[in-house]
Amino acid sequence: MATSFGYLLPTREIVMAPGAPDFGSMINLAETAEGHGFESVWVGDSVLARPRLEALTTLAAIAGRTKRVKLGTAVFLPALRNPVTLANEVANLDILSQGRVILGVGIASKTPAVKKEFESCGVDFRYRVSIFEETISVMQKLWREQEVTFNGRHFQLDGVSLGLSPVQKNGIPIWMAASAEKPQRRMLKIGDGWFPNSNSPEAFIKGWQEIEVLAKESGDNAGRLHKALYTTLNINEDKAQADMEMREFIEGYYNMPFETMARTQSVFTGNVSEAQAWLRSFIDAGVETMVIRFGGPDQSGQLEICSKEVLPALRG
Repeated sequence: MATSFGYLLPTREIVMAPGAPDFGSMINLAETAEGHGFESVWVGDSVLARPRLEALTTLAAIAGRTKRVKLGTAVFLPALRNPVTLANEVANLDILSQGRVILGVGIASKTPAVKKEFESCGVDFRYRVSIFEETISVMQKLWREQEVTFNGRHFQLDGVSLGLSPVQKNGIPIWMAASAEKPQRRMLKIGDGWFPNSNSPEAFIKGWQEIEVLAKESGDNAGRLHKALYTTLNINEDKAQADMEMREFIEGYYNMPFETMARTQSVFTGNVSEAQAWLRSFIDAGVETMVIRFGGPDQSGQLEICSKEVLPALRG
């Protein structure tokens, strides 16, 4: 299977920029990515901690202006929403897009800003993991079953049927980062894809080997999981310029030192041939979908150089 490539739209960056957010630019970038042969476009998610355009309505608008690209979240925080309402909204998006939705999901990082976000949305941060698990389970049941009864710690359903059914017959694919044992076990039970932010091909391989060991122990099928990667690039012949732009991007985005984030995230700066080698190394490690975020101010320029100069060699 050939590796597919996705583009993460800068839905946070345009909210951080001065003035009213230029939503039209997101549509244009999505259309450009599709025209350049990207197989998917992606958006992030946050309500308060890292403000950005709302994920599902943004993808709904893009669905109406694109025809082929998959529409994904990288990553969505389902625990912030009621699972029945969310299942209905995501099913509706799948109908609008004729079955193009992928839901990359996470439990949220443990920071003061995220804790405040959960509390402001009426969700007890202490139980975000169990709420996350029940939310995913409830949504999957609602997408796949005619009538759902569920008796969980946080949610109870008695003979509930969802009015909207996704176009995708088995429900919306759920991808998870799962970078430690407990999340990996969770993913093997309720996930459909592995979606890490591995900082090297070696880390990716090691993580997958750990998942295979756990699957063998539990009797789960790791082979059914789609293997994806989230990586951030700045492609420039001027390495010093690329490094500067990447540092400014990461520190502005996360409000944390670049060195701290680079230890745990997939980050690359370099020229075209170096970018090809970087991405090729992950393809050789087994990545089936590569979701690319550009760390710098010139999104359209990075998108063009990546699609015209970097990816053709990898597709060949």
